Amino acid sequence: MRRTVSPLSLIPLGLGTFLLVLAPLLVWYVEPRAAVNPLDIDTTAVYEGTGSVFDTEELETVSDQRITVTQRVRGNVAESERSGRAAVWDVTTTVDTDKSLPAADPHDALEFVPHRWVMDRRTTKPVHCCQEKPYIEGEAYLKFPFDVHKRSYQWWDNSLGSTVTLRYRGTEKVQGYTGYRFTGTVPPSKTGTRLVPGSIVDQPGRPQVLAEEWYSNHGIELVVDQTTGRVIYAQVGPKRTLRAPGAKKDAVVLLDSPKLAFTTGTQKEAVRQAERDSGQLRAVGETLPIGAAVAGFVLAAVGGVLAVRGRKRPDSRETPDTSRVPLTM
Repeated sequence: MRRTVSPLSLIPLGLGTFLLVLAPLLVWYVEPRAAVNPLDIDTTAVYEGTGSVFDTEELETVSDQRITVTQRVRGNVAESERSGRAAVWDVTTTVDTDKSLPAADPHDALEFVPHRWVMDRRTTKPVHCCQEKPYIEGEAYLKFPFDVHKRSYQWWDNSLGSTVTLRYRGTEKVQGYTGYRFTGTVPPSKTGTRLVPGSIVDQPGRPQVLAEEWYSNHGIELVVDQTTGRVIYAQVGPKRTLRAPGAKKDAVVLLDSPKLAFTTGTQKEAVRQAERDSGQLRAVGETLPIGAAVAGFVLAAVGGVLAVRGRKRPDSRETPDTSRVPLTM
């Protein structure tokens, strides 16, 4: 008897081999290319809290005001495509009280700050092009890099105009979803100058004074999705003041709130997007490769066994009788 390979055994063998090759490709090739920052982002984050603000009509600081900060991020697809490798995000930040919040034009807000953030789509590091303003530095801004580690990060603080060290403080749940918690503070720092009436900074004898702008932050707290780097909770405590030129003390408070935090609605939407995006990345980088490897091993083993066993066929023992073969001349 002799054995022959069954054509059916080649099917699981070939499919198993394909899956075994596919598994590392998903991890090493597909997943890194899936972990990229989007070009067409369009999200809005809302912070709420209470504090003191400078009333420009009364020319004095009023306390116990409800403060709303709205930050909208929109991707500039055309600029991103022209850059070739970067994601260009246009950001607007408005600060309102109940008095200014109903305004239809964001320029009527208590504060209105537009700027542009340009980053490498894979690393989230700053890319300095595309009319970026301001010149942003550091490792993270608006979001962390993919695959967040348990270490300190240099976070860009746009009010400070520089980076702040945020230290890892363990994990924390937001709306039932676990993220990495980072915290930091900003000591009083001079950030610029502003021309104001002298009376505002305790110099009534001078009609105009180039006052110093100072900024500090009672505390920055961010909770971040480990896989995508998306911020699912943010809390800040900004304080902005004016000082007379060369003075050691604040003359007037422009904004001071010990806590401005994501609203519940913003938290839920951030968690929803983090769950969706991290689930997709885990599927490509973990679930599918493991499943492909296991299935490929099983199919290849089954195909190999079938190929080795083959089908039995009887050997032909009949030998030709040469005496019966006619000879021709």
